[in-house]
Amino acid sequence: MARFGFERLSAQDAGFLWAETPNQPMHVGALAVFEIGPLQREDGGVDIDRYRAQAESRLHWIPRYRQKLEWTPVERWPVWVDDRNFDIAHHIRHIALPRPGTQEQLKEIAARINSRRLDRRHALWEVWVIEGVEGGEQFAILNKIHHCMIDGAAGADLSQVLMSPSPKVEDGPAIPYMPRPAPTRSELFGDAVSETVRRPLSLARDWIAQATSSPAQRAATDLGGPSASDRLRAFAEMANHATTAASPTPINGELGPHRRLDWLTMPLDDVKELRRELGCTINDVVLATVTGALRRYLFRRRMDLKTLDFRISAPVSMRRPEHERIQGNHVSTWVVPLPLAIEDPIEQIEAIQQTTEELKASNAALAVDTIMELAEWIPGPILERALPAIGNSGPVNMIVTNVPGPQFPLYLAGSRLLAMYPVVPLIPGGGLGVALFSYEGKLCWGFNGDFELVPDLASLVDDIGASFEALRQATVDRYLGRRTAPPETPSATGADSASVPTPSGAEAESGTPAPPAAEVESDPPPAIALVDEPAPDRDDEACAAAATPIADTPGDEEEEIGISTAIGR
Repeated sequence: MARFGFERLSAQDAGFLWAETPNQPMHVGALAVFEIGPLQREDGGVDIDRYRAQAESRLHWIPRYRQKLEWTPVERWPVWVDDRNFDIAHHIRHIALPRPGTQEQLKEIAARINSRRLDRRHALWEVWVIEGVEGGEQFAILNKIHHCMIDGAAGADLSQVLMSPSPKVEDGPAIPYMPRPAPTRSELFGDAVSETVRRPLSLARDWIAQATSSPAQRAATDLGGPSASDRLRAFAEMANHATTAASPTPINGELGPHRRLDWLTMPLDDVKELRRELGCTINDVVLATVTGALRRYLFRRRMDLKTLDFRISAPVSMRRPEHERIQGNHVSTWVVPLPLAIEDPIEQIEAIQQTTEELKASNAALAVDTIMELAEWIPGPILERALPAIGNSGPVNMIVTNVPGPQFPLYLAGSRLLAMYPVVPLIPGGGLGVALFSYEGKLCWGFNGDFELVPDLASLVDDIGASFEALRQATVDRYLGRRTAPPETPSATGADSASVPTPSGAEAESGTPAPPAAEVESDPPPAIALVDEPAPDRDDEACAAAATPIADTPGDEEEEIGISTAIGR
């Protein structure tokens, strides 16, 4: 039995390491805003020692947080080993905003911190506690976790591990950390040789078994899942996109070393109301909102919208029940063309809905999943050189991802979480990334932009709000057009007598003739009352799709769409 302990990274996890460049850090993150509450010290600052103690008491639930990278000899494949010199003070840092601690100051310092790559000599995560927000009434936490450790869905679960649904939870002392012995280079080399032989044989055996088995056999055994023919079809469709580049736009080009961050909050009930009225998914509403915003933004940048082939990458979770306790990435992606040439918001969302339904039906997410399985037996040095060589032009212009979160309040050592804005890493050549996280009845938008390619990120955020309002107004207009009855027309017989009122007694005595039928004023039809109340919560509607489109179906609980104007920056 081997005396050492380590785990190899999957090809997908290792790919995020190899894709990283000095100007393209590959960490995911989030900026969380809290009430200062019980974490406030007597001098008004944040009790950082108490926060560190609470975090350390929970790290035994997340072993990866105390591991670092090593590389196998010759093969150059990354593996996880326990960090014998782990120090939580190195990973949880503490800074303060200068007064008055405005949102603009918070965005600037968060963007500067997020621009820097993580140090690969240590565990690949950092937490920055930023006090002094809004005059000291709030504080923020900026998380940075390398994408090789987690995907978006796992990150959402992680937030619930490090926080609590109750403000009164008291953590006990931290469990002593006992790192496993580190492997020697000869032990790593021996493992690499065995893996080089085993993986291709295992992959070929699984594919042959899937290709020769019937659907009933696959469903009754552990071969359940997509067949080889399904994977080949999905791969062919992806190759069709990959052979042609998306249209160049001002937000595409060579990435620089600096970033801009911004965020926006919407009521989640407003988005659900649109989803129900339009008969689509929450992700369709999100993509239609992004489409309308990009139309405004690119029009100001003097782009011809009618000729643009603009595509976004939409991550799709491939997590299955057996992945619940497996750390790392289980994610694929869709390539979704946005209908920027269409002006009408309703027609935009109908086009997007048709596209996403076709992608679901064709199992398009299997393409990337298939590539990652094949990459398991490609030598590390080849992948390490191939991924950064993708360049600044590709099949997509930007990334849009949507992660579900809890619809109940979370607390950090008694301090309530107010909002959490996700930060997605930029793709090669794509200067803009948009990520969403639903939490406690809010839909939190996080924007990550290249400092030079997107110099006016704040205006794009304003465009998102304006686009959502335009979609909602178009939906209201459609609702009124469908619900309002047409005016009644008199029948051919008796039209005059039916339309002319009988004169009153005074009019009859005075001989005053009744007014002509055309001049009679009738009461207007009763107004339709538009409900402005939040829809009742339902467990199956509690959140949006996981880093990924969700396959929710429209509800029919309400026939009327609520109208409100609460969109906050």
